[in-house]
Amino acid sequence: MNLRLNTSWENQLKGEFDKPYFKNIMQFVEQEYEHHTCYPNTTDIFAAFDTCSFENVKVVIIGQDPYHGPDQANGLCFSVKDGIKHPPSLINIFKEIEKDLSIKYPESGNLERWAAQGVLLLNATLTVRAHEPGSHQKQGWEVFTDTVISKLSENREQIIFMLWGGYAKKKAKLIDSKKHYLMTSGHPSPLSANRGYWFGNKHFSSCNKILEDLGNKIIAW
Repeated sequence: MNLRLNTSWENQLKGEFDKPYFKNIMQFVEQEYEHHTCYPNTTDIFAAFDTCSFENVKVVIIGQDPYHGPDQANGLCFSVKDGIKHPPSLINIFKEIEKDLSIKYPESGNLERWAAQGVLLLNATLTVRAHEPGSHQKQGWEVFTDTVISKLSENREQIIFMLWGGYAKKKAKLIDSKKHYLMTSGHPSPLSANRGYWFGNKHFSSCNKILEDLGNKIIAW
């Protein structure tokens, strides 16, 4: 399988590619894609890294695994391809942005526009079998993406990590909170959002206030 990683990420992660766990992931993924319908497309598996270089990361949002329905996943967490119906979690993300920043609800659920501004949209597991959520978990992807988070924590400063829901919050242990900003809330999924754990977190305005105070360009959410 062709590793399409941005050069800046290659420099940070090249040590991982020769490790047994990573070779096992590649072998597992090749077999899964050969025998089953899997998402995202193979060319999009590492899209989060291609659309946001290591040096450009200002914000990190962590998801669990890709959407498992046809034509949804595009390699960026919570994001869907242009023209695809917005999944429930993404709807709630946009509703919170709409209320928090008085921004009109967008037509497209493709979040490449965020990635281009320095938002790393990282799923902990980068692939999934169609209609089987979590089917590629615990195959080694999490080791790789934990390394990504650790490298950002170690080798960068003043990144804003948005940790939504219990799964993402567990990643806080990988992040040096003295060097970076951690923002936590419930998950935007309907189950969590409807219980009052998501709406009103104001993460998007808070993030832009931090960026502004640091003298950085704010994110056009």
